[in-house]
Amino acid sequence: MLTRDLQLCSYDFQRGLVLPDRLTQKSHAGYAELAARMLAIYEQGVGRRRCDLHRDVQRVFEQETDCPLRRIQAFCKLLDEQATYNESERRGAVELRRTVFRQAAARHPLVSHADTLFEHDVEAVRREIAAGLNRSWENVRDGLFADVIDYHRLQSFVGYESPRSLLSRYNVAQVQAALFSAVSLTVETVADFKRILRAARLSRLMHTLSSPQPGVWRMELTGPASVLRETRRYGVLMARFLPALISCSDWSMRAVMENRGWSRSLRLELSSADGLKSHLAADELFDSSLEAEFAEKWGLGERDGWKLLREAEILHRGQKTFVPDFLLQHVSGRRVLMELVGFWTPEYLTARLETLQIFRDVPILLAIPESTVRHFEGQPGTAMILRYKTTILVRQVLDALAEMD
Repeated sequence: MLTRDLQLCSYDFQRGLVLPDRLTQKSHAGYAELAARMLAIYEQGVGRRRCDLHRDVQRVFEQETDCPLRRIQAFCKLLDEQATYNESERRGAVELRRTVFRQAAARHPLVSHADTLFEHDVEAVRREIAAGLNRSWENVRDGLFADVIDYHRLQSFVGYESPRSLLSRYNVAQVQAALFSAVSLTVETVADFKRILRAARLSRLMHTLSSPQPGVWRMELTGPASVLRETRRYGVLMARFLPALISCSDWSMRAVMENRGWSRSLRLELSSADGLKSHLAADELFDSSLEAEFAEKWGLGERDGWKLLREAEILHRGQKTFVPDFLLQHVSGRRVLMELVGFWTPEYLTARLETLQIFRDVPILLAIPESTVRHFEGQPGTAMILRYKTTILVRQVLDALAEMD
């Protein structure tokens, strides 16, 4: 991510909006070529110092009139994130400086050309010091400040898929930097609820859930410190959450921003329709091969009047949510949720049993491997248990549904 000092945004005070810097094909058509040149500098720059790479990137924009210095510095930061710099040269730099400066000080003053008054020629002293270290002077010179970040040498560069990928990453990074000042974040979604919720939890964001209307879910996101006092500390967590949110579909986001010295509150608004592209890969359609295999066996049509829908139901009580793997819906209107238990850990089983206890009044069909079923038998609740060995048969499910009738 970018640092706060690399944030570049404007403000619409009339509407109370924060507008992060955004590169578009219409307004910045020439940036694709500039991005290609920046990538080439790093791809061909193995062995060069960071400061030299940054200087060459700045030269790329010499003829570009619409490019603030902060934007160029942001590009350098994003390129550095995909680069690895040589760390082995940093070790011993401090001791090398002490040795060189100590020996040079004993011959002070050093002059370009020795004479009868000043007898120590700088080039001769350099060669003498280097010989004492069994190194060339060029090698000594390169190692003197190897621990200074600007003098780190590029070891490898992963890069970006394309110049446009770099530009897309810049647009997202500017929104992330703006979110550093967010004091609250609200997300509404009609799809991908499970993925968004999972991303919020992985980002360590506390969340309050509600459903303002059928089919719409709202998440109020804060951080663990927000319950104690107003803080900007969790703005970083919100920024980390953003790429995962962007990779989802059918969502809108509204962040309330910290606004010192202005009477009106400012906000940052974003939605899936804004066209930002995440550098994160979209989640797989199914969480496991077990789910994918069963869905393929069932097919798209009805079986004995039952239709299989994936993650079509969200159970919500208080702050506890449960998104079963499938919803089985009959033509008569009956609805049964189905959860598949595959790979498990003791912690997973404990959490799943607690969840089932909370939603014990909801008809749930549990497909459990025979090696695990003993952990669920005898537990309170009304979940129907379907045992399987290695695969779940459609006929087994239909028989279990008939039993639940």
